[in-house]
Parts: sequence; structure tokens; C-alpha cells
Amino acid sequence: MSLINKEVSDFNVQAFQNKAFKSVTKKDILGKWSVFFFYPADFTFICPTELEDLADKYAEFKKAGCEVYAVSCDSHFVHKAWHDASKRIQKITYPMLADPTHALSNDFEVYIEADGMSERGTFIVNPEGKIVAYEVNAGNVGRNAEELLRKLLACQFVHQHGDEVCPAKWKPGAETLKPSLDLVGQL
Repeated sequence: MSLINKEVSDFNVQAFQNKAFKSVTKKDILGKWSVFFFYPADFTFICPTELEDLADKYAEFKKAGCEVYAVSCDSHFVHKAWHDASKRIQKITYPMLADPTHALSNDFEVYIEADGMSERGTFIVNPEGKIVAYEVNAGNVGRNAEELLRKLLACQFVHQHGDEVCPAKWKPGAETLKPSLDLVGQL
């Protein structure tokens, strides 16, 4: 079953960000774009490469009006310990959400009960709190922050221009399509 247009359920979780603990709730995501970046666990192998890649693009996400939330089933204390211990993770300034009760992982349908952790799931959530794009990868395949940013910008474009769609590899400024019945025969 697709999660497109599913509204994110209410939540209240602890987070680690900028050397401090804080709470993050559904209210915090409403009114702006969000990316929920689920990963299996802290102190692992592929995860720090992905999170560092995302940290390198974070300013561009912020410029686009989007907050990034890294999410694992670890506690906020474990996030802090990992941040303190890893040079790659020290680059992160976006919130690292703690999901030890699996509330978020279950809501986004990425929780692996047998392993006690989540899949590598990436979700773009619009300002109304609805999922508009997502991708779930096998645990042994890392993701690309540049492509995620491109998808975010495309989602934002079609959100603003409902009568236009973005073709493959679309980037801001590139030509879009206006679907019509007249075009059907040309396809």
C-alpha cells in the first residue's frame, strides 16, 4: 500500500541537535517542508557516510525551506555519544530524532521488528504534514543527498504549480510538462 498523501501521525520525540537535547513534535513540521531520513542504527558502517553526505547539503535544504530529520531507533543519548565520537557525525547540525519506542518507524512503515531497527527510508513531507515522496532501500545500499535535494525541489515545484509536472532528471529552471489529453497521442 502506498504512503503517498498519508498524513504523519502526531508524535513527540527527543532529539539531539547542536550539542543539546530538545523535543520535536508534529507541530514542528507543519508549515514547512521536511525530510525524514531513517537509518538502521548509530555506530554502524553505511549510516555515517549517508549522514555526512546529508550534512554537506544541509545548507541547501535549509535554503529551500526544508528541515532534515535523521531518525533511528537509538535514544537521544546514543545520538550524543555517536556525535561526540565520530568526526563524520560531528558535521551534523540537523536534528537527530530518537525513536526507541518505534513510534515514527511504525508510522512511516519502515520498522523491522525482528531487528529492532528501521529500514533506510527517505520521506519528503509537505507543509501540510503529508508524505509526497518516499524511497526505501535495502540496508546495504546508501543514499544520495544530491538526488534527494533534487526530488525535494521537484516536489516543491509541483506543489506550487499544480498544472505542471517535472520530467526525469528535472532541476530548477529546466522545462516542465503540462499534461493534457492533446499530448497523449504524442507519447
